[in-house]
Amino acid sequence: MPSAHPEFTVSSLTSALKRTIESGFSKVVVEGEVSGWKRYPSGHCYFTLKDEGAQISAVMFAGQYESSCKRHPELATGLKDGAKIKVFGNVTVYPPRGNYQIVVLSAMLAGLGDLMQKYLELKAKLEGEGLFDPAKKRALPAMPRRIGIVTSEAGAVIHDMCTVLTRRFPNLEIRLFPAQVQGADAPKTIIAGIEYFNREDSDFKPDILIVARGGGSFEDLFCFNDEALVRAVAASKVPTISAVGHETDYTLCDFAADVRAGTPSIAAEIAVPVLEELRSRLGACGDQLVKALRAKYEWYAQRTDYLSAALVPALQSRAADVAHRIDSLSNALGSSVVLGFTRREAAFDRAREKLALLSPYSVLDRGYSLTTDKDGAVVKSADQVAKGDMLHTRLASGEIVSEVK
Repeated sequence: MPSAHPEFTVSSLTSALKRTIESGFSKVVVEGEVSGWKRYPSGHCYFTLKDEGAQISAVMFAGQYESSCKRHPELATGLKDGAKIKVFGNVTVYPPRGNYQIVVLSAMLAGLGDLMQKYLELKAKLEGEGLFDPAKKRALPAMPRRIGIVTSEAGAVIHDMCTVLTRRFPNLEIRLFPAQVQGADAPKTIIAGIEYFNREDSDFKPDILIVARGGGSFEDLFCFNDEALVRAVAASKVPTISAVGHETDYTLCDFAADVRAGTPSIAAEIAVPVLEELRSRLGACGDQLVKALRAKYEWYAQRTDYLSAALVPALQSRAADVAHRIDSLSNALGSSVVLGFTRREAAFDRAREKLALLSPYSVLDRGYSLTTDKDGAVVKSADQVAKGDMLHTRLASGEIVSEVK
């Protein structure tokens, strides 16, 4: 039936609305709170923007999300449910569902611009000073006996950390320095805790120091970006673990500490080993050591047996060789000695005969005599003696003493 009003099919009406909306609301900026944030493996992001009176569906494709994060690094951790953001994009209609949505071309966190700028500037400054240099990071003690914790005494953080620490390593000494972990006064109370555990005269000297607080918004955690606090963490003589917020939250204290933990509970797990696991590992190492020593002993025993078995025949053979050599030398020596003795005896006889021939006493046997004076000098002439001298005359047999008249 004829009508003065325009007539549409569902599809044609939707198409008309799509053209009208896209032409009238192209390249707009919308501010709202993120709800239902979801990023899929493809990299595409789907969420809802809402305020007190309305909401609109939003989609940001992978390329736009990555380029937005490059321009605004805080998006990587700050874009989540509850975050207030500003988006730039095109409003369109999605025909299959008949609803309108905004296709986001770029995004930035709303209300955090100044804080984020301050964060990035201080981070660049401290990095330039070498405060975050990985080469300066210290390894944590393998088996700490004392743990110092700087955090709030209220809430679940300290309870959860103590539970994890004592479960993993019973009899561990834990000391809490209560501090404010949010607000303008938080940095100075946290610094006081760090200084307390670093004092030379402190009554509790920890092996590891943990600075911790639970999750919160970027503003809630911003006290951990205080310059004086960050410098105190970096200057700590005690190895430090920074455990602020959740895995996706990064504060400047995280960069200054020796170790960064995603959560306070993770910090407790990093700080101490599981004692039972250590005992089990030590037991296994002991078993391996015993096996290794036993194998080494058996190898040396076998080697000794082998060498002993080889040594006896070698010694016997050597002894036989030596005995044979001694016999040969004895025989040769005996013959040589006898021959030498015979030769020397003959030479002696010849010398004795010659000596006898040369002896002055040999002429006595032929009737001659030998006369000497009182001094033993041979008297050859009567002129050698005077009246009254005593003379000794040697005969072939006997001796005569006479006086010169």
